[in-house]
Formats: sequence, structure tokens, C-alpha cells
Amino acid sequence: MSEPESYDAGPYVPEGAGLPELRGAAADCHGCPLYRDATQTVFGAGEPTARLVLVGEEPGDQEDRRGAPFVGPAGRVLDRALADAGIDPDDAYLTNAVKHFKFAPRGKRRIHKPPTLREAAACRPWLTAELRLIEPEVIVALGATAGKALLGSSFRVTRQRGTRLPWSGEGADTVVATIHPSAVLRADDAEREAAYAGLVADLKVAARALAGA
Repeated sequence: MSEPESYDAGPYVPEGAGLPELRGAAADCHGCPLYRDATQTVFGAGEPTARLVLVGEEPGDQEDRRGAPFVGPAGRVLDRALADAGIDPDDAYLTNAVKHFKFAPRGKRRIHKPPTLREAAACRPWLTAELRLIEPEVIVALGATAGKALLGSSFRVTRQRGTRLPWSGEGADTVVATIHPSAVLRADDAEREAAYAGLVADLKVAARALAGA
């Protein structure tokens, strides 16, 4: 398939496909230029019966190298926060709004760069397909980029985190927004404990929604 004139992954998303077929097709996605520098597409991971979908921003350096979401330092923070919030990992499907790692080289390091709204919009068909197949009860937006990808450009994580937000898209009817776990890692030592506690508190809102409370 030739490269698109505009940013849009839609032509690469096969109709009627299950998660394994979607994952295979995403490996060849050229819907935006990010594929050129990334090692590989990082598709979502988890069971198709998951009751909760957690949506992050984009893969990080380790995710890009290993081909799986949330396997780096931020993923370890998220795993601990889910446990502290009382969420069973088997109930969670992990994915990102953007499936390729965007970065700037700095010596031997690759420094994360946030995706643009245009890049997130281009990748939206993959996320839509995941949500349509999984039909989760609750979606958690991890950070501003994920929140905007799901709820629009007016979304502000500082104003809308920790509450049940209406969702009219595929799958669930409820979105809970919170910070990205990488924000905990970036916080100063004096603020890190509070940042982590806030993440757990927001995830507990999702846990209560799953419990029907």
C-alpha cells in the first residue's frame, strides 16, 4: 500500500478483524510518518474480555524496543497503582492513543516527544477498533494526550481527572481520566508521593465504576 497523502491509519485497519488480526495489520501501518523512525508498532495487550481499557499516550523507549505497551518504568508504576487501587490486572487491557514511539535523538539516548493532535487523530482508527472489539465497561485515559484523543481537544486532565466522564464512542459509556504514570516518575522527590497517591485515587474511581458503586 502506498503512503497516504494525509495522516490517517483508517485504510490500514481491516474490517471485521479480531485483535490478533488487528495487531498483525498494525505492524504494517504507515498512516503517519512516525513509523519511519520507530522500531516497530506497539499494539495493545490484554484479553479481549477485559472490563477495563487503559489508554496511554504513546510507547516509550523500552516499549518500542520490546513491542509491548507499559513494560518500562512507567508501566511498573502503573502495575503498582492498579494493585493499590484494587484492580485485577486480568481485567485490564493496555494500549496507547498512538502506536509508534516519537522521539528526538540525543547522543545514544532517544528522548520522548509528545505526539501532535494530528498524529493522535491519524492513529484513532486503531483505538476505535480495539474499543469496539473489547467493549469495556470503563475506559481510563492516562494523561492529557489520551484524554484529548478520547474526549476532544478541550480536555484538560488537571480539571477533569478523577471523575466519571460520559463517553459516547465505542465500548464503554464511562471514561475516568488521570495523570500518566510517567508524571509520577518526573515529579520532584517532595511531590512524588502525592502524585502517586493521586494516581491511585483516580484509579479507585474506575474500580468503583467496575464494581457498580
